[in-house]
Amino acid sequence: MGGGELTSPTAPAESIRVPEDLEGLPVVVAGLGVSGLPAAKALHRFGARVTAVNGGDGEGPRRQAAELDALGVEVRLGDDRTLPEDARLVVTTPGFRPDSPLFAAAAKAGVPVWGDVELAWRLRGVAAPAVPWLAVTGTNGKTTTVQMLAEILGAAGLKTAPVGNIGVSLIDVVLGTPPFDDLDVLAVELSSYQLHWAPSLRPHSAAVLNLAPDHLDWHGSMEAYAADKGRIYEGNEVACVYNAADPATEELVRGADVAEGCRAIGFTLGSPGPSQLGVVEGLLVDRAFVADRQRNAQELAEVSDVTPAAPHNVANALAAAALARAHGVPPTAVRDGLRAFRPDAHRIATVAEIDGVEYVDDSKATNTHAAEASLAAYGPLVWIAGGLAKGATFDGLVQRSAERLRAVVLLGADRALIAEALARHAPEVPVVDVERTDTGAMAAAVDAARSHARPGDTVLLAPACASMDMFVNYHARGDAFAAAVREWETAPAGNEH
Repeated sequence: MGGGELTSPTAPAESIRVPEDLEGLPVVVAGLGVSGLPAAKALHRFGARVTAVNGGDGEGPRRQAAELDALGVEVRLGDDRTLPEDARLVVTTPGFRPDSPLFAAAAKAGVPVWGDVELAWRLRGVAAPAVPWLAVTGTNGKTTTVQMLAEILGAAGLKTAPVGNIGVSLIDVVLGTPPFDDLDVLAVELSSYQLHWAPSLRPHSAAVLNLAPDHLDWHGSMEAYAADKGRIYEGNEVACVYNAADPATEELVRGADVAEGCRAIGFTLGSPGPSQLGVVEGLLVDRAFVADRQRNAQELAEVSDVTPAAPHNVANALAAAALARAHGVPPTAVRDGLRAFRPDAHRIATVAEIDGVEYVDDSKATNTHAAEASLAAYGPLVWIAGGLAKGATFDGLVQRSAERLRAVVLLGADRALIAEALARHAPEVPVVDVERTDTGAMAAAVDAARSHARPGDTVLLAPACASMDMFVNYHARGDAFAAAVREWETAPAGNEH
């Protein structure tokens, strides 16, 4: 693909054609990891003079630096703030904040900044055939929806892969690196970070699943966060998919500059109107991609085909179905794909049922929006929550969930914020404060939750917070919960900790 003009968020318009103008071009790659390493390799492959910079210099970066050094790529570990004097382009990985010193220096020097997704978009068709992108973003549910979409596309006989923010470099994909050669269509997860640096992106169709405050420390405001999410709709060719229950997503569609003929397609957990997908008497139905949508609807699947059939997961399934239908997938493929889909670990996953109590791991619920969706799927319940709040407040979450709560068990650095919200809005709900932060803290939390739960209840780990205060990541937190539950499950009768 030839280039085009870039309007960088931090620099004036700059015309750099890819790959023609890369030969000899001094390019800085900011960050290594899943995104930066493929970017540096690709730029080097097309003749750019690459300097990779990375703030960390631990074992992982050193290993990647050695790999790049063997190719002749210069790597500077421990310094990701200084812009080389001859730099003509910066390609950044998603984690760098827009106000990073490197980008301030780039703006001052008039050097454009691209993200890895922008580079990938510009490399389409260079080394492998360009294929359509069906793109997904949102505060929560992105990975699940993209995985559902890939299953549906696969059930239709299309060669595809879930890629992007799901942990797969889009640069490797568009260059046809095995196993991503010979694909027909991509199911692409995009974060707000990635979208911020991808001004040229123009997907076939795209969905914004929901919008709630998150990563505001990175974006600076809710308005900036929403604007970056909305970039995914720019230039859409066939469908802009929005959440009818979240008006902010529809507003983003209204503000997008799309291709002629592109349609706004809503999804709803209620009965769908024309140009929507929704739910009628336990069925997922389509009134968007049918003949005479004013009067007709097409059955796609049963709600029971969605695993798990929690309301927010059914919404994910409808969004995935809408994108697949926009690409021309038949109804039977939607059903077969949803039946084949199984969620990743730590996403509303039942660990065990003990003495009539269901223990559910939703450690992936790392913000209030995700936790509220998880809480809404159960009740009555004992809620295990807490961790790093990331600037979030919990009053709304507690107010809307209070009637479901049998008790709450809190752990982690910012647990007091949740406790204060509970005191204001649910003072009658018992609260257990787990003060310990060692490896036994989760076992203590499960022990406390077990003591409050009754047969028919759910003990739900939906922390509404990030995990890094006590755990390596949300996976480790969920694993600790599951291990503590299974210890109870296998304990001899009468055995107490």
